[in-house]
Amino acid sequence: MDTMNTKQTVEQPARIRTGRELLKAAEAFAKESVPKSWWYVGSTFSLMIATLIGAGLAPWWPLQVVLSIFAGLLLVRAFITYHDYMHKAILHDSRLAKWLFRLYAAFALTPPRAWSKSHNFHHGHVGKITDSCVGAFPIITTRMWQVASKWQRFQYRLQRHPLIVVLGYFTIFAYSICLESLFRNPARHWDSGLVLLAHAALISVLWMFGGFSLVLFVVLLPMLIASALGSYLFFAQHSFEHMTILESDDWTFDRAALESSSYMKLNRVMRWFTGNIGYHHIHHLNVRIPFYRLPEAMAAIPELQSPPTTSLKLREIINCFRSSLWDENLQKMVSFRYANQMA
Repeated sequence: MDTMNTKQTVEQPARIRTGRELLKAAEAFAKESVPKSWWYVGSTFSLMIATLIGAGLAPWWPLQVVLSIFAGLLLVRAFITYHDYMHKAILHDSRLAKWLFRLYAAFALTPPRAWSKSHNFHHGHVGKITDSCVGAFPIITTRMWQVASKWQRFQYRLQRHPLIVVLGYFTIFAYSICLESLFRNPARHWDSGLVLLAHAALISVLWMFGGFSLVLFVVLLPMLIASALGSYLFFAQHSFEHMTILESDDWTFDRAALESSSYMKLNRVMRWFTGNIGYHHIHHLNVRIPFYRLPEAMAAIPELQSPPTTSLKLREIINCFRSSLWDENLQKMVSFRYANQMA
């Protein structure tokens, strides 16, 4: 009786790509479809404008509130398209897109020069210790906290306070992005002054024709909602319990993306309103990937599928705000209370 020898094949675990190899894999998704980009931009801006007009003209104030909330969420989605345009991920050669996004920048208090400078600084310093709030919320170590003066501690706590995030319309967009850049270098950041004037002029015109009610539902409430949500998304994706702070010698774009930027778990509706910005680790790996291709990149590249995560659950929001200092011994983010107890 003949015996048949069967060869058993054992699957070897796939080699994990890092560095240039991983960057090259992600680069395959850094190609836009111009018709698709225009469809997303056109539909988003059309819906945003329609809800803003509806919020101003609706005869019943509860309906105005509902439309203002939707307009605020659409402002977040519109911001993501502007964000991608500024990163040259979509429509960067389009003159029409250039003027459309400049008008949006005036409404949303995001002057191109100041925003680009601060945001590029942020991309180059994710996952690093810095007491600077240029383009990001500062992060210092527990050792730095323990030797800091009372005034330095006050400033640091203030810059990371939840109210700064919630009131981002005034604290981050109007002050940090516009006013601060204008005061620092008026010649270079003249567009910050222009954006502030345009925003103030819009409020004045609306007030003239419809009073405070029109200003509230068309500008103030939508901007408060959009700025608060946008500011928190940005805060949580770079200041969360399980992030890693990298030493200068260890810092690389791929490590900063995968270890110091989070993937925010959102439902399908919120993914749409936030323009997939929850796939933030992939955006930091390659800024040229259009927002609508980020889920595709994550599905195709195994190395991107196990990032540190955050969400909009109340418990995780509280944890993000409590994660205030980097402890070099524990190699994790800790609270002010913990740092003070260890002093």
